[in-house]
Amino acid sequence: MLSEKHMYTGALPVTRAAAQNTERSSLRVWGKLLYEFSRPLANLYARFMFNPDVHWHAPLPTGPKILAANHPSTTDPFLMATLASEHVSILIDERLFKVPMFGKFLHTVEQIPVVHGNGHTAFDEACRRLNAGRTIGIFTEGAVSPIEGGFHAPRTGTARLALSTGAPIIPIGIHLDRERLHLIETQVEDEIAVGTWYLHGPYAITVGEPLQLTGEVEDRPHVRASSERIMQRIITLAQESERRMKNTWGPHPTALIRKPNTL
Repeated sequence: MLSEKHMYTGALPVTRAAAQNTERSSLRVWGKLLYEFSRPLANLYARFMFNPDVHWHAPLPTGPKILAANHPSTTDPFLMATLASEHVSILIDERLFKVPMFGKFLHTVEQIPVVHGNGHTAFDEACRRLNAGRTIGIFTEGAVSPIEGGFHAPRTGTARLALSTGAPIIPIGIHLDRERLHLIETQVEDEIAVGTWYLHGPYAITVGEPLQLTGEVEDRPHVRASSERIMQRIITLAQESERRMKNTWGPHPTALIRKPNTL
């Protein structure tokens, strides 16, 4: 006959695990509700403050996909999320998750923190969500673009995600009025983080046709070459956005009145 000690030591971990699973499920449900509640607010803010000009080369495919864009401002994740009808989990600098209230919101709506110098955790989580049929957003430069213009060299995360999961890449090119960028300091724990925020002004997005990568993720030269090809496509789309903005707003967009929303 088992002692009372043996009877309960086996049962307690099961109960604890069940409670943890219930808590995680509740958080996921709450996160989905909060995301759906905040989506129309984000769309309304985008329309009123940016009047985004979005051009589609092709509609977004169903199923898992990787939205991959250039990154001219800290504001870009919020605009990227408005492009898809489904929940988008975006890889975002972990420092934003440490901002009071705002960081809690990002966690709750299931965005993915990227820890500087340790991107493996974020990469694994993004793969897990893609394999579960979710949509992921990533900025291929790995950092906000130079404020004076241009682009950073691509990181390999976008290509590795695509090769690891088979998900298609949706290249996205963004252009904005750099004269309206604001460098805003935020206290994050014991350091000052500087964000390149775009709070108001013209914002042009061009969504390209899906890219499907083949090959082995362990083949480093292939991954690097694929990353360069992805980035070049994103740059081409960003330049298309720039030309469209100039045709709409002229050479000095801050001095012109907006045209009606085309989103």
